[in-house]
Amino acid sequence: MKKILLVCDLGMSTSLMVKKMQEAAKTRGIEAEICAKSIRDYKTAVAEFDVALLGPQIRYKLAECEKIAHAHNKKIACIDMMAYGTMKGDKVLDQALALIEEA
Repeated sequence: MKKILLVCDLGMSTSLMVKKMQEAAKTRGIEAEICAKSIRDYKTAVAEFDVALLGPQIRYKLAECEKIAHAHNKKIACIDMMAYGTMKGDKVLDQALALIEEA
């Protein structure tokens, strides 16, 4: 089971992306737990996931979040802005899976 955390300012704007990613994972037969959390919950939540992806709207927090991710031996990146803007759940799922494979 792949565990993917999406992080945004309040944990709400990524909820549609979570649904799109879940649909893509189901179509591909990939077992995945995909969840959206707010940046405030990130510090404690990151330890429970394989990878974290930041929403483009909080891209400026990447350096701060990387320190926390690395402390938990986790990978983190920003969601591709075009994939996010067009709600391409399959592309964002690919991004998360690629990060997991790098670990």
